[in-house]
Amino acid sequence: MTQEARPIVTRFAPSPTGYLHIGGARTALFNWLLARGGHAPEGSKFLLRIEDTDRARHNEAAVEAILDGLKWLGLDWDGEPISQHSRADRHAAVAEEMLATGQAFKCWLAGDELDKARQEARENNVRFTSPYRDGSEGEGPYSIRLKAPIDGETVVQDAVQGEVRFPNATSDDVVILRSDGTPTYMLAVVVDDHDMGVTHVVRGDDHLNNTPKQQQIYEALGWNVPVFAHIPLIHGADGKKLSKRHGALGVEAYRDEGYLPEGLMNGLLRLGWAHGDDELISKAKALEWFGLDGIGRAPARLDPEKLAATNAHYVQGLGDEDFVAAITPHLDKAPSAEQAAALGRAAPFLKYRMKLLTDAQAAAGFVLLERPFEVTGKAAKPLKKEGALGVLTTVRERLMEQDEWTAEALDATLQAYAEEREMGFGQVGPPLRAALTAGKPSPSIGETLFSLGKDESLARLAEAEARLNT
Repeated sequence: MTQEARPIVTRFAPSPTGYLHIGGARTALFNWLLARGGHAPEGSKFLLRIEDTDRARHNEAAVEAILDGLKWLGLDWDGEPISQHSRADRHAAVAEEMLATGQAFKCWLAGDELDKARQEARENNVRFTSPYRDGSEGEGPYSIRLKAPIDGETVVQDAVQGEVRFPNATSDDVVILRSDGTPTYMLAVVVDDHDMGVTHVVRGDDHLNNTPKQQQIYEALGWNVPVFAHIPLIHGADGKKLSKRHGALGVEAYRDEGYLPEGLMNGLLRLGWAHGDDELISKAKALEWFGLDGIGRAPARLDPEKLAATNAHYVQGLGDEDFVAAITPHLDKAPSAEQAAALGRAAPFLKYRMKLLTDAQAAAGFVLLERPFEVTGKAAKPLKKEGALGVLTTVRERLMEQDEWTAEALDATLQAYAEEREMGFGQVGPPLRAALTAGKPSPSIGETLFSLGKDESLARLAEAEARLNT
């Protein structure tokens, strides 16, 4: 009989000091996919913990920003977010338990005395070891330190980095409880992960050096060590660590720039994880395919152009109504009912002219023009050419009789008009486009007329005629 697979429990544990960083969002995504994916056994969970032990830097607005960012990306979590600060008593109790079992010891070294002892150890190229490790007593407030092994190695079996060995002689006895009774990160993260039942710790490889000390705490307490998976950090296109000079760092900035959550999620997924040569990976496919074995060891490079191109795929996949709803917040002003209807008709043509939702104002500018408007500068040149007024008048009159108002039918009507008049289309299209769009980017003449609708198209042509007549 085969043993039933153990549920996977992952967690995302951000510090509430700012926005949801793009690197943190990728970490959350990987943890979410591991727990939610098709390979995860029944009962698997994705948990959220706010590591808010540093009360001086705690920012409640940052907590809300992190939660909002996760919700926008569609990364739901199980249960309520856990506050690490609220568990300080539990952390302290574990430290006292370790003290009682001899896995930790009291240390009175502090301030200048501690600095001097560390300096002497560095100068003599030896491991810093507290003189109180042997059980001798001091006076006044004391911290509690882990009694870590001195000899041999601590071997971390990392699911991404492989086997990583850390000589114990290079690691000191880490403080687990400060002299004021507050727990350190090293202890709190271990206790919380254990109590939350976390089976897989997936995090940035900047935490890798913390792992041997945390593993020593697990082993001292006799607790199961979770699977560690340290993922490489994200670098800019220049190969340097991601910073403000590379552009947006927070998820909310990408949302404001016009990314769809599906587009950003796909982009984040491909930063350090691969499934063959696939570039465009839907959420459904990500859930089906994701595994830790697809994560590479080299730092991922964030290419803004590639990220925007990925987003374009998801913009093009929006339904027409969803497209209008998505671009509306990114327009300079809310469209009228008539403009919203025109945007819906124009949607099939606009989607393929955009990468980001913020491109909508420029792409749909011809739809959003409000009459009366002036046609000026280079845009007005086609209207100044001989015969332009005649074209506007006769085309408008023919379009008034047009029953089938589709892009194809309208293009056919205009081509037939040009042929009947023995004119090149270069004499017909430019004055019409100028009158309809004032020179703003637009699709074909037929698509433009269809998008604007019959009434608006005829009204714009009539106004252009009137201006030319005066």
